[in-house]
Amino acid sequence: MTQSLYRVFRFTPALGAFALLAACVTPPTGQSSGQSPAQAATLSTNGPEVQRFKAVVARMEPVAETICRQRVSANVNCDFKIVLDTDPRKPSNAYQSQEASGRPVLTFTLALLADARNSDEIAFVLGHEAAHHIRGHLAETRQTAMTGAILAGGLAAILGGGQVAVDTAVDLGGTVGARAFSKDHELEADALGARITYQAGYDPLRGAEFFSRIPDPGDRFLGSHPPNAQRIETVRQTVAGF
Repeated sequence: MTQSLYRVFRFTPALGAFALLAACVTPPTGQSSGQSPAQAATLSTNGPEVQRFKAVVARMEPVAETICRQRVSANVNCDFKIVLDTDPRKPSNAYQSQEASGRPVLTFTLALLADARNSDEIAFVLGHEAAHHIRGHLAETRQTAMTGAILAGGLAAILGGGQVAVDTAVDLGGTVGARAFSKDHELEADALGARITYQAGYDPLRGAEFFSRIPDPGDRFLGSHPPNAQRIETVRQTVAGF
């Protein structure tokens, strides 16, 4: 995403944050899933949950990188950097972002490790996040966000709106554009993530049980995630085809 839209638009804070922080791709579980940041604070950075996470990463990373190289062009970076955010105040979450060099980064919070009941769930979440990069979802989301921002901002300017109105339209258009394909992206990542999980020797069906404990977003208009039942069924159908 560039640092400006057209010269008539300012680069607004909300759109800038979206461009620089990438996109969160796993619904935060937080207190409603049974854990809280306070409980995550009791985790030791060398405790069993973290050791389990490291063991999963050791098995999953080479498989994800191999599948990435098989499916994408040679100029796409498949060297995953998998990071544990040890700030106990962060809610349960995992997300994909990208360094300036193009290297994909998969970040997990301590609270998510506290939420996960077994290695299969951690593996599935990791496979899901890796799949977002392999399928090129981040770049597509940035493009649709930019398009939505330009169209909305341009319409506001044509209608005679002031700079505040234009900035608001740019932010809203960017948000709508970013979510245009987000549900499809989640289901695609679930399917490919299940394959990555399976090939690394973990059980994707058991891993997808993670969805049964997080808040169900339902099928909301402009929602960023599909219903949990649909995601679990996508994994079930994918595994049936192996």
